[in-house]
Amino acid sequence: MDKIKVNQMMFYGYHGLFSEENKLGQRFTVDVELMGDFRKAGQTDRMEDSIDYGQVYEVTKEIMEGKAYNLLESLAETIAQSMFDSFSLLETITIYIDKPGPPIPGYYQSVGVEVTRKRDDYEA
Repeated sequence: MDKIKVNQMMFYGYHGLFSEENKLGQRFTVDVELMGDFRKAGQTDRMEDSIDYGQVYEVTKEIMEGKAYNLLESLAETIAQSMFDSFSLLETITIYIDKPGPPIPGYYQSVGVEVTRKRDDYEA
């Protein structure tokens, strides 16, 4: 399976359980790994035969900078669903969301969530 990776996309959002997170917001980084058969794109050199990286960014941005979520898990799930809705060539996606300096007791560089979903997970 072929992979397209878009790494370290940065967004400012208001996600979290604590009121200060919802009020002040913070920076988040997101990595996405999109898997599918992109062989035709390699042969034709046509964007229509692949997934547009710029559109991947825009789909992610709309969610990360939109409605506030309590959990990173919910953000990741929403991004996954939106990617499958947006890109018919997408077969599997892995999303990693990183939240630097979380407001929880202790010393942390960051906390994060990684999810992997397949198109079949959304088709009944």
